[in-house]
Parts: sequence; C-alpha cells; structure tokens
Amino acid sequence: MSRIDSAINIDDLKRMAKRKLPKIMFDFIEGGVEDEVGLRTNASAFREVRLVPRYYVDTSKRSQVSQMLGQTFDSPFGIAPTGMAGAFRKDAELFLSQAAKEANIPYMMSGASNASMEAGHKLAGNNLWYQIYGAKNRSFQLDLVKRAIDLGLKTIAVTCDVPVSSNRERNRRNGFVRPLKMTLPTILEAMLHPAWVIEYYRQGGLPMLGNWQRYAAQGSTPDQVADLFAAQTPDASQVWDDIEAIRAAWPGKMLIKGIMHPEDARIAVGMGVDGILVSNHGGRQLDSMPSPVDMLPMIRSAVGPDVPLLLDSGIRRGSDIVAALCMGADFVLTGRATLYGATAGGLEGVKKAVSILQREVDLVMGQIGAPNLDALGPHFLLDTVRADEERRNTGARR
Repeated sequence: MSRIDSAINIDDLKRMAKRKLPKIMFDFIEGGVEDEVGLRTNASAFREVRLVPRYYVDTSKRSQVSQMLGQTFDSPFGIAPTGMAGAFRKDAELFLSQAAKEANIPYMMSGASNASMEAGHKLAGNNLWYQIYGAKNRSFQLDLVKRAIDLGLKTIAVTCDVPVSSNRERNRRNGFVRPLKMTLPTILEAMLHPAWVIEYYRQGGLPMLGNWQRYAAQGSTPDQVADLFAAQTPDASQVWDDIEAIRAAWPGKMLIKGIMHPEDARIAVGMGVDGILVSNHGGRQLDSMPSPVDMLPMIRSAVGPDVPLLLDSGIRRGSDIVAALCMGADFVLTGRATLYGATAGGLEGVKKAVSILQREVDLVMGQIGAPNLDALGPHFLLDTVRADEERRNTGARR
C-alpha cells in the first residue's frame, strides 16, 4: 500500500501535506485572516448540522449523478479554485484538471493559477471552469473571457469578494508577502523539507502565473508577472456595470462567486447570471463574516427555487456536502481538500481526495435514506423535523 492509499479521510491528506511543506507554504494554504475566526466559523457551522435518518427506504442502488449548469457530473461536488497551487506541488493545477476529468466533476481553475487555462483545458476539457478576478485594466478581464470562449469553456465564475487585499497575518509573520521576505528561522525550518526545497529551486522559485504571463512584457520573469497581477488585482473600483460587461461578452454559463448578502443575490440574478456561488473565500477575506451555510437559506429564499446555488468554504467531509444539499445548495465546491491531496501525492493524491469524498457522500446517503440527490432536502435536517413536530403537537393540543 502506498502512503497516499493509507489515507482514509481528508485530515490524513492534510497531515501528509503538512509534513511535505515548509511552514511558510503550509500556512499559506491553511491560514485565514486576522484572528482566523472565519476558519472556525466555517468548520463549526457544519459541525452543528444534524441529519435525521429515515429507515426502511431502499437505498441499495444509490446515485450521486448531478446536473449543474447544463452539464452532467458523477458527483454533486467539484474542485474550487486555489491560487498558486503550483507553488505547493509542481503542476498541481494540471493534476487537478486531470483528476476532475477522470472523476467527471468540474474543476474551477483559479484566476491566480500557475498553469494556464489552455493547459488545463487540454486535460480537463469541458470539466474545466474558470475563475475571473476583476482587473484595473478592464481589457485584461475581457481578454480572459475571450480566451475562455476560444477554448470552448462552458462556465466561468466572476469573483466578487476580493475588493481589497485581506489582512493575512500568518503570511505577514512568515514573510509570505510581495516581495517575498524570508526570515532566517523560516529558511532554517524550510530546510527540514529538503524534497520540496530542491524541487522549488529546480523550477526557479515561485512558478509563473500562467494566465497572466501574456499581459506582461515579453520575457518577464515569474516575479515580474506576479507584480503585474498584484498591481491589477484586487480592484476596489469594480461595480455592477463590470458584471454587465462580462455578461454581455460571455455566451456561456456565468456564476458570481462570493455572494453572501441576499440583496446582492437578487441583483446578480436580475443581471442575468446563471447561478450564485455562496462563499466567504474559505475564511480568507473578512474574518467577521458568517459562514456560507448560515447565509444559504436566506439566499435561497431571495432567489427562489430555480436559480442554481453552489456553496464552498469549510467542506471537509461527505456529510458536509450532503448537509449543504439538504439546506438548499444544488452543488458544492471544495478547495483545500483536493489541494491537500495534490500537495501530498500529485495526481494520485487528488484522486484519493475525490474518492474519499465520493465514498463518504455515498455512505451518508445510504444511512439517511436517500437513494439519489433528488431525495435530499430539508426534511432530513433536525431543525425541520423539530419544527414539524412542534406544529403537529400544537395542532393536536387544539
């Protein structure tokens, strides 16, 4: 049995990734902002959900097949965008692309990816979605849209929740800032991970931001391209008119990623977006935000039953995925789970992360009495069961 095969849950892959990476790199994956309350909020929101099973339901033939944005996937979850993945494992985005294709789930490539969307599309085909960050030079974001059109991508997501840079104190303490400021303790700790250090310097340090390379001067180094990206994003001047411009330029399915307020969801739907990705950026932008799980029911009520709602942030278990679907999500994305896998074991690590979550989803569905995704709903949630029983008891007393 290989080391990756020995992993039985996502936390096992997390521990493997942590052993592989220097602290400065693992903290970039794992960290949030300021006091990291948001990270704990995301985790506790799922831990507080209780699923109430129904028995004597035939679940001998279970199916996770999901319809989302005109595509059919083998599971109700996909891979969320995680920036700079190639810094943790060379070609990580290509592993994520290939694993998504093989598992028939979507991979939303980050706007800050090291591999280009063209390279990802060669491996993932129609399973590749692309995330767009707003840029100060609007021609850049519209050119990214054009490149997605030229590739024949089906879905893009415009990220709205990064109007300004966040206060990521872990990164600042470690020196993971622009420009990189490696302290002596950080360097010495990194030497405890020689395999990563050797590979890091073999590829010339921080890898190229593949999607932004063409917007820099010819012959620009990875650092120079990263400087361009940092100068262009985030862009605090982005407004709803910019969403209208992207919507007008993009003929495919379009999500807005990062919506947390019901009124923003209403505005987005009114502008013709095809779905909402409810997200607090994995707890990496505003520390005092509620979890997406907390906001999901309100957003569902705001946009109605027919608008596709996706959710990310805090997904670590198949039970989290099932809980989100019962609470009103149509689909779920997970970022750190598959990034742990990529870091720990490359392609095999990503495939392992996906298979762990698929197995857990299958077991939870079988346990609660849901043979397929259509059977899921709020009737499996403790709060709903309690409210229904209270109404019945109140009616009986009358």
